[in-house]
Parts: sequence; C-alpha cells; structure tokens
Amino acid sequence: MIKKFIRRILGVKSGSGATTEPLVFGPSDHGIDLDDVSPNAIRVTETLQRAGFKAFIVGGAVRDLVLGHRPKDFDVATNATPEEVKRLFRRAFIIGRRFQIVHVMFGQELIEVTTFRGASAEEAPKDAHGRVLRDNTFGEQHEDAIRRDFTVNAMYYDPERQQVLDYHGGMKDIRSKTMRIIGLPEARYREDPVRMLRVVRFAAKLGFSIAGPTRAPIKVMAPLINNVPAARVFDEMLKLLTSGHALACLQQLRSEGLHHGLLPLLDVVLEQPLGERFVTLALASTDERVREGKPVSPGFLFASLLWHQVLEKWNAYKAAGELPIPALHLAADDVLDSQTDKLAIQRRIATDMRDIWAMQPRFERRIGKSPHKLLEHPRLRAGYDFLLLRCASGELDAELGEWWTDFIDADGPGREELLSKKPADDGAPAKRRRRRGGRSRSKTGGETSE
Repeated sequence: MIKKFIRRILGVKSGSGATTEPLVFGPSDHGIDLDDVSPNAIRVTETLQRAGFKAFIVGGAVRDLVLGHRPKDFDVATNATPEEVKRLFRRAFIIGRRFQIVHVMFGQELIEVTTFRGASAEEAPKDAHGRVLRDNTFGEQHEDAIRRDFTVNAMYYDPERQQVLDYHGGMKDIRSKTMRIIGLPEARYREDPVRMLRVVRFAAKLGFSIAGPTRAPIKVMAPLINNVPAARVFDEMLKLLTSGHALACLQQLRSEGLHHGLLPLLDVVLEQPLGERFVTLALASTDERVREGKPVSPGFLFASLLWHQVLEKWNAYKAAGELPIPALHLAADDVLDSQTDKLAIQRRIATDMRDIWAMQPRFERRIGKSPHKLLEHPRLRAGYDFLLLRCASGELDAELGEWWTDFIDADGPGREELLSKKPADDGAPAKRRRRRGGRSRSKTGGETSE
C-alpha cells in the first residue's frame, strides 16, 4: 500500500515510464471525423459526463478513428462504477467475472462500458503460470491506461471536447506503424497469454511491425497459450480469422511460432502444395468478403482450414476397408475431437462443419434423384461453395463444379438434360467446357449465413 501511495504522489508507475499527465491532441492533430463516431457511443459519454463522471471512447475504436477507419465496435471507459453506469441507462446489463463490465444496448448496437482499472492487486487470483484469473480493482484514469495492452489501444477520446488523451505514446506509434506492449512484455504476457495472439492480429490487420522488445519473448512464451481456457482462445482465433486479414494473420502466427496447438497440423498442411493452395484460396476469399462487408460463416471457415486433415483421415479409413460415407464421418469425428482441448469449437459451428463435409461425396453422385434431393439441403450453398473451392485448388476436376453451377441455375427441363448426360467418371480428365456469357458463379469459399 505504501509503495502504491508513493507511486501515485510521484505520478509514475514503477518500470513503466508512464505519468499521470497525458499528451493532449486536438482535432487538427488527431484528425478524427466526428461523423465516423457512433451516435450511441457519444450518447453514453454525454450521459455519464452530465451525471458528473468522466467518460471517454477508448481502445481500438480510437486507434481506428485516428487511422481514418470507421470502427465496428465502440467501447467507453469511465470512473463510474458498474452499478452507477447501470442506473443511468434503461437497457444496461452488468456481465463478467474476470473483469466486470456493463453492456448498454441501443437496438442492435452494443456499447461496452468499463470502469477505470486500478493497479493490479498483488492478491488478485492467479494460476500457477501467473495468468490473472479475476481482478476487479478500480482506479484512476492513468492507472487504467497502464492496464491496457498496447500503446495504440491506450488512447482516450472525448467527443464533447474532441480531444485525444495519450498516456503511452500511442499516437507516435500509430504514425510509425508500430505495435508496442505497455510495460514489461514478459510480465504482460504472463498476466494474459492471449496478448500474444492479439499483437499478431493487430500487426497483420493494420500492416504494423511489432517492436523488438514486444516480439522477442513470444517464441519462448508461446506455450502459455495452452493455459488459457479453450473458449477464450477460440474467440480470439475467430476474431483473427474474420479480421479481413486472415491469411496475413496465419502467416504471422507461423513466423512467431504461435500456430502449434491452435490448429493442429496446419503448418504441415500449408507446406503441402495442394493443402497450401486450398487454405490460401479459402482465406483470401474470406478476407475479400470481410472487406466488402459481406457475412462470413465461421463453420465454412473452420471446415476449410481443417479439410485436409479430414481428407487424409478419410482416405486412411477407406484404405483400411471402411465404406466411403462411414469413413468420412469417422474422419470428421477424429479431427473435431482433436480440436476439443485447444479450440472449444461451438456445437453449432461444429454441426455446420459436419454438414459441409458430409455433402461432398453427394456432389459426385449425378444420377437419378440424388442431385434433386441435394438441392433441398438447408446448407446447400455452403456445401456448393466448398465444392468450388476444392475444384479451384485442383483437388477435383473443374468439370464437377461447372456441372453443379449449371444444375443449380437451370430450370426443370435443363436439369433433366444435364442428368441425361453421363458424367466423366472413368478417371480420365473431364472435358472442360467454356463458360457461357451472363451465367453467374458463386465466389469460391464465399459461403453466406443462411
């Protein structure tokens, strides 16, 4: 307690170099366009300020606004306690155990409000590796700034005064395109190993480099990810894969040695020509959809990333004498079971993955009523896009994907005509047909949520 009191008097946190007085940037310095700020986030800060509290938009939203990007989510930080925040808003809910926060709802938009965090209490519960399990210590704004992970995420924006408060040189790091952790990297990674995944995601997403001291401990401390609850790792991986820069993120994960255990054997797949092309096409298509503002299905994405593990096991089961369909289900079980300990894939997403994989043999049965029945499958679009991905990667002949494109687009008589033609099933390369003008084709890997 005495040390904490002395640090407050001096205005310095031990070993951090942070002071209680931030740099203040006005509109001409930060360049934030107020039109890019959520009106509901402004409403939350104004309501708190009128009630006598401090309130700022904070974190990634400020970073993105300074970069000229329109943020998807807005967080607010305040010196009001969660209970005081809840009393000011009609639809406000206190959630969380590790860190208590308030969700304020405006229709479909959610504004997350956190109380300024104080210096981490030494008696806060930690696991054997130093990861903080629960810590709801509240404090001053400058203490809250040092509790944040990276300098570019530790800036506070007041929409009323149109000022940015910067405690850790975040504005300077944005201008130099540098990701830098606040405090001692080793200690911060021990507190929360997910920060190692976050720095990779932000660096890839923003096109920033990782500062040397921030990067240096990652390879050695990467195994600490194994101590993080699987559900939290899955959430972070999903953010990474739907960031619009998934391919760059995975490449950075590999370069930092963080991919091991997150997606088992993914590094091996990426070193095989067929697997590398398949995964690259899937991630590139996902990135394109995110940039275009189109929805992305997590089930389709993870089905794509794990397909070549399923394919390898599927072939092994068939070689051992299993019939194709049971062999595929066994392979899917094996691959999904191998993910349970590392990635807590939600049951809904796992079901989507199974449906997508299970449809693949059915696309090769182009006789009788089978194709018509497949058209009625609720996940047809996902399975069809997955088929096109397999064709584009060279796993299957392009003729199969073209046939299904024609069959889906055709009317009744047209479908019967396609069924009357004998498919090329003798193992020889199928004759490729020139596409007719005006016919639309679904983008490979671009499955939408239905």
